[in-house]
Amino acid sequence: MRLLVLGGTGEARALAAALHPGHDVITSLAGRVRDPRLPVGQVRIGGFGGPAALAEWLRRESIDAVVDATHPFAERISASAATAAAQAGVPLVLLRRPGWAAGPGDVWHRVGSLDAAALAVASLGERVFLTTGRQGLAAFADCPQWFLIRCVDPPDPPLPARSEVVLARGPYTVDGETGLMREHRIDVLVTKDSGGPLTAAKLAAARDLGVPVVVVDRPAAPDVPVVGTVAAALAWLGVSNLSAG
Repeated sequence: MRLLVLGGTGEARALAAALHPGHDVITSLAGRVRDPRLPVGQVRIGGFGGPAALAEWLRRESIDAVVDATHPFAERISASAATAAAQAGVPLVLLRRPGWAAGPGDVWHRVGSLDAAALAVASLGERVFLTTGRQGLAAFADCPQWFLIRCVDPPDPPLPARSEVVLARGPYTVDGETGLMREHRIDVLVTKDSGGPLTAAKLAAARDLGVPVVVVDRPAAPDVPVVGTVAAALAWLGVSNLSAG
């Protein structure tokens, strides 16, 4: 098969590895991270120019199927891919890892947007660990709290007036997250519901420290088939790979 994988996640890299070299896999990356982790196989970096242009690309490249394995918050890309695949008559499946669920001892406050998260922290703490990525930080620009902002690449302004930026990439450990939160006297954590183990250690650290967590819910997925694991995506494609998780 000739496949397009919309990537940028660990699941996308694992899927490309499971399909390579038996299938012709092209992984598309948005190009928003300066030094991305690259999958095996062909890699295309940059946007397609909208749904119509992507549909034409799918037809021109004779793509047999599309796997949308982008980040759960890549709402625009997923919507564009769903529209383009329908226009081109190409099957598409959304590979989306399950979200996080609160457990015993967790103090979570679920909100529907970054703007709502900025409002929520006002009553929860004065020193905020902000782990929502470098996009959308403008929602917190007018907040009076002090923020520890962690992201992979340097963020663009506007940022909160009282803030410190730390550049890091997961996976993280519970000990490391606990130490970081203690060092900076964090009393509230803000995160998107990304799911998966790569960045989940901060949730365990917050639980152990008794720190409340503001969790931004995921946007709604497009109306397409959805699977939660690489193995399920391979099964949808009709490919057998018992080692895929």
